[in-house]
Amino acid sequence: MVTLVILLFIVAALISYAIVLYNGLLRVAAGVKLAWSNIDVLLVQRHDELPKLVEVCRQYMQFEGDTLERVIKARSAADSARSSGSVSSVGAAERELRSGLNGLYAVAERYPDLKANEAFRQLQSRISGLETAIADRREIYNDSANANNIRIQTFPDVLVAQFGNFPPAKLLQFQTEEKADVDVKALFAR
Repeated sequence: MVTLVILLFIVAALISYAIVLYNGLLRVAAGVKLAWSNIDVLLVQRHDELPKLVEVCRQYMQFEGDTLERVIKARSAADSARSSGSVSSVGAAERELRSGLNGLYAVAERYPDLKANEAFRQLQSRISGLETAIADRREIYNDSANANNIRIQTFPDVLVAQFGNFPPAKLLQFQTEEKADVDVKALFAR
């Protein structure tokens, strides 16, 4: 009788421990989703500002249709990637969008009236602020994804993660050129 009680106690303790591990994995996975949704909110805000910026620029930059078109196409591709939920697709589309914006800002330097336009300056400042916030949120997302990936690969969490089908989270990877200093001279040579 005593051995049965001890055995039941051990089984109950193991089940309780598995539940605690499972709940911990759920919290970590939810943290990754939350971090991604925080990035998504900022991406939507930035994407909502881009048509306004393009329209203000269009009024001044009659002969720069290619530059404006590149930003519009990059925005559309970034929206599609964001809707797909693929971290790697979003990273590639966002790189193209940032490149288009850098080109737009470089071309805008040739238009003193545009640079002096209050709406342009406000939109440029707003988008730059959103870029900074997105970069900060990327760091938080990668920290969350890394914590998730470590948890699902370490013992004994790996046993519960495999049983509960917890997938690894993809990190937002940065290309070498994105980490390098911006070549301002090249931006103005376009």
